[in-house]
Amino acid sequence: MPCTQRRTAVTMMTERPAAIEASGSGDFEDMLRAIEELDTPDGYKAELIRGKIVVSPWSKLRYLRPMRRLRSQVEAHAPEGHVTETSPFLFSFPSSERGFGPDLFVADEAAFDAAGRHADGAALSLVAELTSVSTKDSDWLDKLDTYGRVVPVYLLLDIQVQEITAFWGPSPRGYRSRTTVPFGRALHVPAPFDFELDTTGFAVPTETADEKRGEKG
Repeated sequence: MPCTQRRTAVTMMTERPAAIEASGSGDFEDMLRAIEELDTPDGYKAELIRGKIVVSPWSKLRYLRPMRRLRSQVEAHAPEGHVTETSPFLFSFPSSERGFGPDLFVADEAAFDAAGRHADGAALSLVAELTSVSTKDSDWLDKLDTYGRVVPVYLLLDIQVQEITAFWGPSPRGYRSRTTVPFGRALHVPAPFDFELDTTGFAVPTETADEKRGEKG
């Protein structure tokens, strides 16, 4: 698909994730370059999931409060030289042929000295995702599998069931350990952070029926 056509496809995105086609051989590096060429509208991000470029909206307004509370606590315990951000940066995972833009991440600041528009996923020390109806499967399956091979800590905030899970101990087969607590209870975030996360205020108002229909398409 020519670059101009890709721009048209992206600007027509709705409130739910949608896969778009890209020109080239379809190999991992070509797909990453295609993402870099996308003219993604403000408020949207592009990721490489299961061999497809998926464009989806960034988090809803009501997610701001839990994201800010999460960021402030995680940032206070981040490893030296690592930055905590919710900015729309893409991280590549060559061994899994994936490219994700986490809702929140902690990464070695040196990774951002590189040229290009995507950073190496190996620079990450923590990622966090906040589920929506439309992204929940990817957060629990594809992203869990990919992060579980590389990233030391993955925090998954399941907004629909109001629980948070910490995964840690990455291995070639995925995370070795996990623990889940309901929102409102403290969650231990393991090394290299090693602190008790206060999850009070993480709950988000329930989505309306119209919002759920819109996300499901």
